[in-house]
Amino acid sequence: MNVIPGAQHVVSKLMRESLVDRHVIAGSEAPTRAILPNLNVIQIGGLSIMDRGQTAVMPLLDEIVACQDDHTQVIGVGPGVRARHILSVGLDLGMPTGALAVLAGKSSAQNAYMVSCLLANHGFVYLEAPFIVQLLPAMLAAARGAVFNGIPPYDLWEHPPAIGKIPPHGSDAGSYLVGEVFGARSIILLKDVDGLYSADPKTNPDAEFIPEISAADLIARRLPTLPIEPVVLELLTRARLAKSIRIVNGLKPGNLTRALNGEAIGTVIHR
Repeated sequence: MNVIPGAQHVVSKLMRESLVDRHVIAGSEAPTRAILPNLNVIQIGGLSIMDRGQTAVMPLLDEIVACQDDHTQVIGVGPGVRARHILSVGLDLGMPTGALAVLAGKSSAQNAYMVSCLLANHGFVYLEAPFIVQLLPAMLAAARGAVFNGIPPYDLWEHPPAIGKIPPHGSDAGSYLVGEVFGARSIILLKDVDGLYSADPKTNPDAEFIPEISAADLIARRLPTLPIEPVVLELLTRARLAKSIRIVNGLKPGNLTRALNGEAIGTVIHR
């Protein structure tokens, strides 16, 4: 190698290494710092809560506002039945997974914008996907809270699923990933069920309630139905900072407050 006189060379263990080499990748493990360790990521389900209208949404938003003085929250919002309709049309027209992801994201953004409007009088702001990482710390210093579109912006770069063409990364995954990158204190997914069951409790009254389970064990159980996106379990097995999520019934007043206070409510799925 020709050394240029006076030039300074930055010493790095990754210098001249292939970033797809297995040994190099394994050697990149290092402590990861939490950016916002006091943050709580709250995901509002689209089909389970938003589609039920004001009788479900308004009491929940009032509870979020009441908790914000004691717990910093950012609110991810999912799509609802409108996304299912547009996905059905897109599938019928032969759209690829990446195009379907773009369509689903539009519906989720509409719901998030509505939630931000309802919370605007309380000092919450809406952040588009490109700004959630760049501006969230500044916004939390200036505003009371923030709302974001829960579907991650993979868009045309969405990963093809193993089965079918439905985009695997929905608002559950997006909310989890926001919690992971910031090192959030908690990630709470608000649904219309009390937590995780061995079967759908809406159709099987004998379904067993599961208060706590690891992501690996849950994957191994191969349950016929889940209240969250399966890809979240895969993400949890590789977690660095956000090593658990909690599924809570957001239709029951007080449940969110109890979850934020660390009480045993709903189901905890951990790494």
